[in-house]
Formats: sequence, structure tokens, C-alpha cells
Amino acid sequence: MCTHDDTPSQTPDGQSRRGLLRNAALAAAGAAAVGVGGSALGASPAFAADAEKSGESGGRGRTWSPDATSLQFTLAVMPDTQFLYWGSQDSVNREPQEESFRYVIDNSGAPDHNIVFMAHLGDLTEDADPLSFQQVDKAFALLDSHGAAYSVLAGNHDVTGDDTRGDTPYLRTMGPRRFKRSRTFAGADATGYNTAHVFQAAGRSWLLLALDWRTTDQGYQWANDMIKAHPRMPVILTSHDIVAAPYDDNVFPYKSGDPENNAELAGNGQVMWDELIKDNDQIFLTLNGHYWPPGRTTRKNAAGNDVHLHITNYQNRYFGGGAMIRLYHFDLVRDTIDVETINPWILAQDPKRRSEVAAEHARITGPVDNFSVPVDFGKRFSGFAPVPVRPARPASRELVKGTLAYWRFDGQGAPGTPLAAGRTVRDLTGRGNDLTVVTTPGTAADALTWSADHHPDQPGHASLKFVGGRNPLHGAYLTTGAKAPLNGETFRSGFTIETFVMMPLDWDAGNNGWSAILSRRGSAEAAGKHGRNTDPGEPVLQLAISNNGREPQFNHYPLNTTYPTTNWGHGLVELRWWHLAVVNDGRLTKLYVDGAPVVDNPNRVSTGLTSLGLPWLLGGHEYAGAVDIVFHGTIGDTRIVNRALSEGEFLTAG
Repeated sequence: MCTHDDTPSQTPDGQSRRGLLRNAALAAAGAAAVGVGGSALGASPAFAADAEKSGESGGRGRTWSPDATSLQFTLAVMPDTQFLYWGSQDSVNREPQEESFRYVIDNSGAPDHNIVFMAHLGDLTEDADPLSFQQVDKAFALLDSHGAAYSVLAGNHDVTGDDTRGDTPYLRTMGPRRFKRSRTFAGADATGYNTAHVFQAAGRSWLLLALDWRTTDQGYQWANDMIKAHPRMPVILTSHDIVAAPYDDNVFPYKSGDPENNAELAGNGQVMWDELIKDNDQIFLTLNGHYWPPGRTTRKNAAGNDVHLHITNYQNRYFGGGAMIRLYHFDLVRDTIDVETINPWILAQDPKRRSEVAAEHARITGPVDNFSVPVDFGKRFSGFAPVPVRPARPASRELVKGTLAYWRFDGQGAPGTPLAAGRTVRDLTGRGNDLTVVTTPGTAADALTWSADHHPDQPGHASLKFVGGRNPLHGAYLTTGAKAPLNGETFRSGFTIETFVMMPLDWDAGNNGWSAILSRRGSAEAAGKHGRNTDPGEPVLQLAISNNGREPQFNHYPLNTTYPTTNWGHGLVELRWWHLAVVNDGRLTKLYVDGAPVVDNPNRVSTGLTSLGLPWLLGGHEYAGAVDIVFHGTIGDTRIVNRALSEGEFLTAG
């Protein structure tokens, strides 16, 4: 953005930059740059050879090596660097930008960052002067020499007019020809001012569009066609002028109002929304510079999905922003984008020698500069790239050696219909450990129902929904028969107990805490147990959900001790399926949550499981010999094996 006046910069000779190229030419993904005529491109940019000759190759010896499979990756964004390149004023400072480029290169593939791409948001120069672009060329040659993946676009200080302007120093220096060696360059429109880039991250392809600061109808048609040509790719849209922050920038740190909603579409941004963003559900994030101070907002597109619109620009800060970069850390495990703003040039300086104003700008940590954006990536991208549903697996595949009981709930009842008292759920091992429904007095008829909901990695695509609790006791549970073989098993050589569980939003600590997913009848007192941490009335085995943040607890009385061994997990959030596994190798017992061992797995020898020959309960819990609470939530496939299984043998892996 121009800080002295709002007039776009002019060419040195004062000529109009409007050209005659208005017909769109769609370039295929991965193709070489679309030629726009020798006169438009002029001499080739510097690239690696020139950078090495001038001693400007950087990256401290690292090569560009992002991890394309990691579910954590970073997109680096560099806004307006115009004040570093004012060649007509004999004012050029490449060092800050080159230091930022070294940071980007050094952190490609680094575990903490894994930078996979860098996007510049325009206004590379203050004056569009050829002398300025000569210096810009040398700086970007550092990225080229290391094979770094990046994009650029023209801002109002780089060009005049719209994308039909024809030949400019910008196009000759930063146009499609520059990307002829780039593996991520996917093509350009006929003008050369609008480009597309495809990078690999998190095991998928992502499309980034870099559009001219004034895109015409042909440019929008090209962009729409490019998105249609890549129908399953999430799209990040970059341009110079999309949203602006309406709040004042006269106070530092800025008084930003609501940092989650402090930007609005500018005039050009409204056109871009109408012509491109609104009807393309693949566009989930837009990034622009031009205006300051920074801001962001979220709008719903035509499909009803969120589009995050962000402005980042620090040209009015110390040293024209000093080539500050914003890092968008994508975490597809946590479904979050963590955003931070740093200045690598200042961070590379000796802290003892930094000026006070430089130290203030090493990291910008205000609420508009350092924040997190929650994005359920699977859900957000489901309209164009749905996550494949893992198919159900036959029960026979899950009957691993030593399986004593396997209960699953598919193919037995229509979702939402109740299980009446006396209904039987068969043990699929054929060993006779069938379950029978028991209803507590006064319980509603629909307290236990079939459900089609399930953990995404569960073999059976069904579950049972329990509506139970205490105060007063209500609900229905299932029990093995009085003579079931499982009742007498002591598992002296080890065991693995697995299940899938989900708690609803109305789960209540007082009414539902300490309800059991799976338990074994018979009290500790009746089994002759005593000593530390012994509760005489509790059952000899229970896999329960505590009243303290819904923590899973496996409490059992081994054969070799008179007191219990207790494994504690972390709090489980509601409305999410969890896989729980308890594994004993004949000595130690470990509780796993979604395949990860919990923190409180006692290093105590615990051999076998005490048995009084009484039934097992699914969804039921007894105290002092009487059922006192019924589970509230949903339970999926449940399996009991008489040996320790590895994680690769869990039900989630089958």
C-alpha cells in the first residue's frame, strides 16, 4: 500500500501498461510456465547461478526438503516488502528479506515448522523501477538456488492498471519464466500476472492461487477454470487487496476491537468474493497485504462453509517491517492453524546488540498477530474431498488367537430401535459368552437402543446407546449368563480388553460419574481383598469413567495381591469416539487411549484377574453386590483376549 498517497506507481517512461492480452489460457497442473511472449518476459531472472556467483546463496547449507506426509506443516507468508526496494531513491536493503528467506529454507522439513511453501503478498518494490527489480531478483535467487517452493504476485507499487497491462519490470523479473524450474508451479493465465501453484503437504495436494492486485474477468475465468481442473484440492487464495481492517492504527499496540472479527471486504475484495470465492467451496483461506493494521474475519460461502479472510502487513513498522513473515502452522491432528508473526532478520541479530525498537519487533504477539484458527479439516473439505469411510471388517478377521469373547452390534437392529429386556447379543467367538439385556425397574423403553454411530476405525459399523445413570438408578445393561465360560477366567498369562466409547454432551459427573463400560460382578470384600486403596464394596474389575473430567479408569484386583492396581487415563471429551485398550503381559497392566499409553500405568507386578465365577456386565456397575449405576453413552465393539496384544493387533488396526 502507498503510505504517502493513494496513486498507483507509474512506469519510468510514463506509458500505460494496459495490454491486449484478454483471452484466458488454462495451464495444466504441473506444466511449465505459459509463455506470454519474448517481449513481455525479457531477460531471464538471476536464479541459482547468479546467487552463487554473488556469494548470496544462503540457507546455511540446507536443501529444500519439506516432509510432504507429516500432518503438521507450515505455510510462510511474507507481506509488503516495498520499503526495502526503492531503487529510484538509491535505497535498497536486501539483507532483511534474504535473512527471512534463509529462515524459510532452514525450516523446510524441520520437525517444529516443516515449511512447505512461501507466499509473497505483493508490493515487492516501492517504485516499480527496473533498478528495484534487479535487486528483488537477486534476493529471490536465494530461494531459487535451494529449490524453495514459493509464489509472488503484483501489488499496486509493482504495477499500474489491471492484469491486461502487458510488459512490466515485474513481469520480466517475477513472471512465469521465473518458475520454469519450480516443481510446484502449476501454470499461469495468458497475461502472466495470475499464477497457480500446487504443493504437497499432509499427504495431499493443495492449490494456491496468486492473483494480480487488479484481476479482470479473464483472470477470474482462468482462476475458476484452474479450480475446476483440481476439483479435490483445498485452495488458498492470495492477492494484494481483499480485506481491510476498519479499526484505527494510531495506537500501539493497536486497539483491535474483536480480534476474531476486525476485517471487512474492500471494494476489490467484494468483487473477488462475488466472482471467485463465494461459489468455490474449495477456497477456505484468503491472504492479503496492502492495508494495515492486520486483521481477520470469517464469512460463509454459498455452501454454508467458513472462509477465513486474513490481512497481514507490517510495512509501517520498524524498517518497513524488515521482511517480517507470518507462519501458518497447520496441524491436521489437532484441527487447528496456529499463527505467529516473527522477524528472522532481527532474531538472527545478537540480542545484546539489538536496538530497543528492533527488539520490540522480533516477535509480534498481539491478538491480531499471534492466534489460532480452529478448522475441522475433514468436515470443511468433505464437500469436495470427502474422507473415505473405512469399510466394516468381518468379525472373523478380528477373532485373533486367544479371543474369548467378541461382541459387536451390526446387523441386529434398526438404528434408534430399543433392545427389550431378555434380548440376546451373541458372542461371535462361539464360546457361549452371549450377553442378555437387563432393565432396571422404572426404566424407559428406549433406555438402550441400536445405533449406527461408530468409531471410524471400528470393525463393526454399529453400537449400543445407553441412557442410564443414578439418582435414581435407571437404564439397561447387558450381562453374560450365569454359566458363561468367561466368568471363571483368571487370565494368569495375560489379557487384552478393548472397547470403543463415546460420551454425550449431557453426561453429568454427579449422575454418570463412575459408571462402568465393562465390569465383573463380585465385590473386593467377597474376594477376600484388603489393604491399601481397597474399597470392600467395589467390583473386582471395572473399566469405568470417573467423575473427574471423564477420565477412564481400569481398576482390578490381581491374583497376586490383596489390593487393587489402578490405571488412569486423561479426560475424554464428549461427542468423540475413543478406543480403549487394557493390556497385561502376565506382569504389568497398561491402559491405552487411541493407541497411546496413558501417564498413570503403575510399574507394579499384577498377575491375572480375580474371579468369583460371576458374570461380566457391559454398561452396568455394581457396588456391594447390587447394581448401582448404568452407563450413559455409546459403546461399540468389545473384545476380550487371553493374551497381551500389540498395538498392531488392536481392533483399530485389523
